[in-house]
Amino acid sequence: MAGNLYVVAAPSGAGKTTLVRLLLEAEPVRLSISFTTRQPRPGEQDGREYHFVDTTTFRAMIERQEFLEWAEVHGNFYGTSKKWIADQLAVDADVLLEIDWQGAQQVRQQFPEAIGIFILPPSMEELERRLTGRGTDAADVIARRLAAAQAEMLHVGEFDYVIINNQLEEALLDLRAVVRASRLQYAAQAARHAALFDRMI
Repeated sequence: MAGNLYVVAAPSGAGKTTLVRLLLEAEPVRLSISFTTRQPRPGEQDGREYHFVDTTTFRAMIERQEFLEWAEVHGNFYGTSKKWIADQLAVDADVLLEIDWQGAQQVRQQFPEAIGIFILPPSMEELERRLTGRGTDAADVIARRLAAAQAEMLHVGEFDYVIINNQLEEALLDLRAVVRASRLQYAAQAARHAALFDRMI
């Protein structure tokens, strides 16, 4: 397996979605598209934001052990295709998963070589400012998100890399550095350039 599997997690408001979007524009990394049982929102397309399936189909996929990780969130199921991930890695593609720390634990059980990256806000005060600045949530919802964020950040030590998103441009450089450096690790290079290694070593 020559491709790398990146697992990116962060509390709500840390800027994970923006950083991942910018990374995908800058580096040849493929984003895993999750399966979900929730209804599509306006503008969403099947196969782009999510693979939309019904609950019966999703449960059957669980029974067939087709998910690398899955979870039930607010009454809806979300899951990552194990076969798709394995197929991408087998052809030297780098794959990125945007999931929470619980999903990351499930992934590590089957792909212990997965590279974990946790995005942190520079402070709780800044996180609260960002959540409030969205203007989409009531004060009680923001309070719950902040409490959830603190609980999530307790798991930061389970990840290989930590990026503090204070300045977006700098955080993006850090994220790209992790991706580029990981492709240069010996195991990855030896698998990717096996013929060259055989001739020279």
